[in-house]
Amino acid sequence: MTDLSTFIAGLPKVELHVHHVGSASPRIVAELAARHEGRSPVPADPAALVDYFEFRDFAHFIEVYLSVVDLIRDQEDVWILTHEVARELARQQVRYAELTITPYSHVRRGIPAPAFCEAIEDARKRAEADFGIDLRWCFDIPGEAGLASAEETLRIALEERPDGLVSFGLGGPEIGVPRPQFKPYFDQARAAGLRSVPHAGETTGPQTIWDALRELGAERIGHGIAAADDPELMAYLAERRIALEVCPTSNVRTRAVATLDEHPLPRLVEAGLLVTINSDDPPMFGTTLDDEYAVAARLLGVGPEGVAALARAAVDASFLDAAGKQRIAAEIDAYVATAGR
Repeated sequence: MTDLSTFIAGLPKVELHVHHVGSASPRIVAELAARHEGRSPVPADPAALVDYFEFRDFAHFIEVYLSVVDLIRDQEDVWILTHEVARELARQQVRYAELTITPYSHVRRGIPAPAFCEAIEDARKRAEADFGIDLRWCFDIPGEAGLASAEETLRIALEERPDGLVSFGLGGPEIGVPRPQFKPYFDQARAAGLRSVPHAGETTGPQTIWDALRELGAERIGHGIAAADDPELMAYLAERRIALEVCPTSNVRTRAVATLDEHPLPRLVEAGLLVTINSDDPPMFGTTLDDEYAVAARLLGVGPEGVAALARAAVDASFLDAAGKQRIAAEIDAYVATAGR
């Protein structure tokens, strides 16, 4: 039997909660910062980014995140970022990823919506040819920017409707940004066939998750770790197989959870919830999807079979079609059979 880290490294995976700009490698961030030196607080030295990505709290994380968003100035920047994110995911044996993208943040900085969507779509097709990875998009509302951002995000989603777009989300801070106000926008997105995947229960309590379910029609919950504090909510999620997109290291780095040992992942799994493991903003948090699987394995006390079960859960919770799910699940099964010899 191969050791667990080697097993994880070779395991075919699906990634459901990973942010576009938040996945920019230190090399790419430093290169972009150098291009815009003097106009950005972001360091142009990859080594200095380690300290720059040390977050005091969630609000500070959002501040730093938006400073990196400011480095994406044109269509070429968008294409390079998207292609490089795909390269890194494919290196970790990710076969399919739903990338959370915030078009509003780029359009308001001067990149026209058609050009933005053209760049991500061209990079998606090139990534499939170059790396064998299948990318899809979740267009999310930056909650801190208010209802104007929701209106614009919906407009871009429905008018541009890039081929890779599968879902509609809501990100940014939860505190002071009530979920119910976004109901009309989610209603329209869902009516147009997009799936609902808002963030909820990351830095606030279970009520935010209830609001996401009841008001926004959530089919998966971004983070959702506060569900562990509400047995009724956990039972509801488990019964309906509404998946949580759990990102352990992210929760510690943004101070949503004090330490990894205090993370509620084990309680969520013990309650029978459909839990998926994800990396969120990996370079900013000093992690990778492989690392997150290793963290989950330690917290849950599982070996290769348990890790493979987490990978299958992500396939199950994805918005892939039945044939796509079957293909990746079969690849996981074949890998487990081979690695176990």
